[in-house]
Amino acid sequence: MKNVIVGASLAAIVSVSSSLSAQWPKYTTPNVPRTAAGAVNLDAPTPRTPDGKPDLSGLWGRPPGGPRGAGAAPPPPPPGTPPLATFFDVGAGFPEGLPFQPWAAELKKQRMALNSKENPDANCLPMGYMQFHMHGQPRRMLQTPELVTIIYEANYGLRYIHTDGRALPPQGGPTPWWYGYTVGRWEGDTLVTETNNFRDEGWLDVRGSPLTDQATIRERYRRPSFGRLEIDVTIDDPKAYTKPFTVRVNQQIQVDTEMIEFICNENQQFRRRVKID
Repeated sequence: MKNVIVGASLAAIVSVSSSLSAQWPKYTTPNVPRTAAGAVNLDAPTPRTPDGKPDLSGLWGRPPGGPRGAGAAPPPPPPGTPPLATFFDVGAGFPEGLPFQPWAAELKKQRMALNSKENPDANCLPMGYMQFHMHGQPRRMLQTPELVTIIYEANYGLRYIHTDGRALPPQGGPTPWWYGYTVGRWEGDTLVTETNNFRDEGWLDVRGSPLTDQATIRERYRRPSFGRLEIDVTIDDPKAYTKPFTVRVNQQIQVDTEMIEFICNENQQFRRRVKID
């Protein structure tokens, strides 16, 4: 009989941020549009930078009411929009599943059979690309004209999106990165990014959908209102999938709170407490 401590522990990690946020001193975020009752007006106009671009800066988290459990499926997407990804399964919104290459489908089965014991998140390593996007702990975006920085509370993840006009390096050029190498440009009110040069044998989600060193990921960031962020993510990895696929990640602004410190060292003892019988 298999011990499922890994999945339960990962689920507990996802929820820890909300339980600890009350430990921070009371603080009211300034310059937030609010209703007469004091609630955040999520539909207020999108803030903009001095050069007129949407300002993506802010503390963002998963909207309330979305799927939480490992087996929870996202609701059907509105017509004409990509299916929603989930933290546990990036392909949860595809009724037919993801277009795996045969070896990639087998690898995901093997990872799931071991209860995701080798997931980087369970080993205090940078977690899967889409796990970061869908994690229950928040992330802060900082936008300047030349660089957008994303600071993830979970595992202290850090991403740089270079918007200074540099070209994307060739595949296999720089040393592979856990999060790849990202460049971005603005198309109207949408930040369009492209990322390559990933480390091989990556994890996209808790269940182990693979990401390889041949992948290119394209993202489209939109802030349609003050309180909402939409990210469409296209994963093009011919080594692991037979065709590219696109999923959506929704984020909601977080106010009157702050990220907490997250320390996770590679010599932690988590795996010693996990047994696969």
